[in-house]
This record gives sequence, structure tokens and C-alpha cells, in this order.
Amino acid sequence: MREFGYQRADDVSGAVALLAADPDARFLGGGTNLVDLMKTGVERPARLVDVRELPLDGIEPTADGGLRVGATVTNSDLAAHPEVRRRYPALAQAVLAGASGQLRNMATVGGNLLQRTRCGYFADPSRPCNKRAPGSGCPAVTGEHHNHAILGASDHCVATNPSDMGVALAAFDAVVTYETLDGPGELPLADFYLPVGDTPDRETALPPGALITGITLPPAPVAAHSRYRKVRERASYAFAIGSVAAALDIEDGVVREARLAFGAVASRPWRAHAAEAVLTGAPADGDTFAAAADAELAAARPLPDNGYKVTLMRNLVVAVLTELTEEAAR
Repeated sequence: MREFGYQRADDVSGAVALLAADPDARFLGGGTNLVDLMKTGVERPARLVDVRELPLDGIEPTADGGLRVGATVTNSDLAAHPEVRRRYPALAQAVLAGASGQLRNMATVGGNLLQRTRCGYFADPSRPCNKRAPGSGCPAVTGEHHNHAILGASDHCVATNPSDMGVALAAFDAVVTYETLDGPGELPLADFYLPVGDTPDRETALPPGALITGITLPPAPVAAHSRYRKVRERASYAFAIGSVAAALDIEDGVVREARLAFGAVASRPWRAHAAEAVLTGAPADGDTFAAAADAELAAARPLPDNGYKVTLMRNLVVAVLTELTEEAAR
């Protein structure tokens, strides 16, 4: 590991100024991903600016009925918060589906948004990777890719985003807030992650040096009837090979509103707008759910070893939507 400096920030403006003074510095929250990448040499910051003690650890209601979550709230505290569990249960379920209890106690909301892909080629500095070393190639396209993207990928990168939390946030139209030297700003989560295209090294639309200060969840009554389901390769904690965050509002057997997002199938949490369009106004039954999944997965472009994900995601969508429908009928 490269030797590095360390400094604890006292306030948000001071943290932003410290990073601006050193282009090789990185913000440090829980460190559950960044420190691992520093150990392998993927990340080599000259300085860490510790933001863990900044006053960004609150969860509070907004005036319009949403929730504002501070960037240094731990994943454990987010999942346990009574208003998160009551208003956005799929978000609490998604967070609890990620990592171990010990990691959730350390990991922060802001850091979760910025965690890097677990693609083995990205994690190995001795191998080419366009995301880590632009222009070096993407050996995953013809190599090991059984857990890689089927939606929105390109010849330059087929890695997936590893976040469970981000999938639920995508379904609920979360907005990321940040601070820069020029003042505060915000990005809808739909615009936060950049399409992979031919620049997979550019992962987010955050301005250079920006510090994430929190997430705002808009009011969404449908979110109270939501669920997150994750498929992984082992029973203990593991990254998803496919996941779904779904919310349904059903009246007289007809879907009035639907929210649907997929995880582990693209370089970013994948909002399933095509599926939502099929669901809205249609009967809440298995045929509709299968048609909705097919509409979204029509855009899938699997590689030789990850075509199973198309079937997996179709079955997962139908199962989760069926469970929500049965729950609404009780």
C-alpha cells in the first residue's frame, strides 16, 4: 500500500477545501471499499480526508413528506430507522441484503453510492481494464463474465454496479445532494451514474472534488408497499447476481402505479421504465408481470456466459410482483 497522509475534517466546507488543495486526496467515510482497493493498489491516494465525524448523520422528514438522509448515516442505522422501514421498506431490505452486520456498521450512505465494481479485472492491477486504466481494454468481454452486465453495457466495459441500496433508491427517484467550493448542488439518481459508453472510467456526474452530503427521498405513497429481493451465489453475504426493487399500488385488481428497478445487471442501478409502462393500468396478474419483465429485458445483450441472467431476472420480477399483489389482497 502506498504511504498516505490523513486529516480529519471539522466541517463540510473545510472538507471540500482540503480535497481541493490536494488533487490526489480522497474522502474517507467508512472505508469498507476504499481501503480494500488501497490494499490491492487499485486506489493510491496521497491523502485521506476523513469525513466520518461531519454533522451529516441525521435522518429527518422533509416538509413535503419525504425523507432526508445524511451522507455519514451508517447502513445499519439507515436500515433500522422506523420511518425508512415504514415508508420505504424495500430500501431497508436492500441495505440489510448487502454485506455483513460488521460492514454495515461501518459503511456509510455516501460511500455506498460511490463503491466500485467487483469485476475481477478491475480489482487486479496486473490486468487490463478500461475502467481502471482507460484505453487498456476489457478482457471480461471474452473472459470471465458470468456475473457481468446484460443491460446498457458496451464493448469498453461490461462490469456491474454492486450496490443493493442504490437499486431501491433508483426505484424511489432519490436525489443526491453534494457540496463543492462553488456551493451546494444536487443530482437525481437517474443522472448521477453516467452511461458506460466509451468512458467507463467516468462513473458519476459529480463535479470534481464534490462531497456527497446526503440523499433526499421524495414522498412516494406507493413505496410503503415495496419489496427488495436479491439472488446471490451463496447463503452468506455476497454481491447480487440479480436483484429487484419493486413497489405496487393496486386498486380493484388493476395496477395504478408501479416502481421497478434492477440490480447487478448494468453498470448502474437500472430503472425499469419499459416494465413500469406495461404494468400501469393493467391487471395485476402473472401474465402482466411476465409481459412487463419481457418488455424491459428485450434490451438485454447477454454475453456467452451470462445469458442465464435474462431468465433469472424474468422469474425474479414475476415472483416479487406476485408477492406484493398477494400481500395487497390480504
